[in-house]
Amino acid sequence: MIRIMLVDDHAVVRTGFRLLLQSRADMSVIGEAESGEAAYQGYVESKPDVVVMDLAMPGMGGLEALRRIRARDPQAKVLTLSAHDDAAHVRHALREGALGFLSKRSAPETLLDAVATVAAGRRYLDAAIAQKLALSAFDGVATTPVDRLSEREFEVFVRLARGATVQRIAQDLNLSASTVGTHLYNIKQKLGAVTQSDLTLIAIRHGVIEA
Repeated sequence: MIRIMLVDDHAVVRTGFRLLLQSRADMSVIGEAESGEAAYQGYVESKPDVVVMDLAMPGMGGLEALRRIRARDPQAKVLTLSAHDDAAHVRHALREGALGFLSKRSAPETLLDAVATVAAGRRYLDAAIAQKLALSAFDGVATTPVDRLSEREFEVFVRLARGATVQRIAQDLNLSASTVGTHLYNIKQKLGAVTQSDLTLIAIRHGVIEA
């Protein structure tokens, strides 16, 4: 039996995933969480075999939750989900230790294959995402400024691009405002940006956020 924890801030999405996963006799949803904070606590308490986690959530978000879960348990098996399937999101999730990445645009039955693969300790990328990663590397897209951001810088960049303040980011990620300010400076240097609006435009241009 594969024991699964679902993490998504939308209850309707979690319900759909739960019904789909539990249609298989060898899968059981043992817990749910609506935030990264709750995901970390839930993982510590229930130790699921697989965590299925959305990246874009209020609070610390999925990437930070992934980082903390993996720091607590390097063997944790996490399948990340996102409505954004740009190459940058995929790379950063995998670098943080996710075993798989699945677009929310994928066919529902793909989730079953992804969970089974990750539970077995193997990487999973659906075909469209794998192709996008391969093409981005072939075309040289992997060397864009966004891809040169560190994992922490990328996470701060996405939040800034969505309009979050330095103070709010510091609170969500449990960092000092000065540390976030340093990340902001480095991000602007790497991306050639001057204002927060510039960061938003760059994020939209590279498909990191939607307009």
